[in-house]
Amino acid sequence: MIAVGASWGGLKALRAVAHGLPSHFRVPITFVQHRSKESAALRDLLQDCTSLIVCEVEDKQPIMGGYIYLAPPDYHLLVDGDAFSLSVDEPVRYSRPSIDVFFESVAERFGPEAVGVVLTGANEDGAAGLRQIAARGGQAIVQDPRTAESPIMPRSALRAVPSALSLPLERMTPYLISLATDAENARPRRASGGDEVRA
Repeated sequence: MIAVGASWGGLKALRAVAHGLPSHFRVPITFVQHRSKESAALRDLLQDCTSLIVCEVEDKQPIMGGYIYLAPPDYHLLVDGDAFSLSVDEPVRYSRPSIDVFFESVAERFGPEAVGVVLTGANEDGAAGLRQIAARGGQAIVQDPRTAESPIMPRSALRAVPSALSLPLERMTPYLISLATDAENARPRRASGGDEVRA
């Protein structure tokens, strides 16, 4: 699972990430963007720039590759087994959806198979969750604050996880593609005789 969090300036950053993802991208990727209930157009704005299917998550929706999942406004997003779940618990850091809440859920479910990405934003949401992903062996990636429309969130994430990989926005998607390719190549394949083989 690739979990991406953004706040202030996030539309431009999320569109940049989505734009470069190929149609065969098979690792589930989820965007958590701070937004109000009135911002229903985000899905359409993202769909315009990608060949992957962009969908707002519904409660109990199964997690599958080939999709860009979008946290719906005014709900916390979590992972429950092989599906998503939605929560109306109190806002965290004044935000619902909360990036921290989702990242912590992803860390618990996916462990070393989790990738957390913190993009532009004007608060500290995402830092604690990214630390949890790193602590469980997942990969922590942060947008280079110098390329962020608002550098506060990336800087907070780098303070929380000094070992995180810091990338300018234009290098973010190529790196995610390389991670997905490596994961796909490492996946067991079944030979004609029924034995599992690795590529």
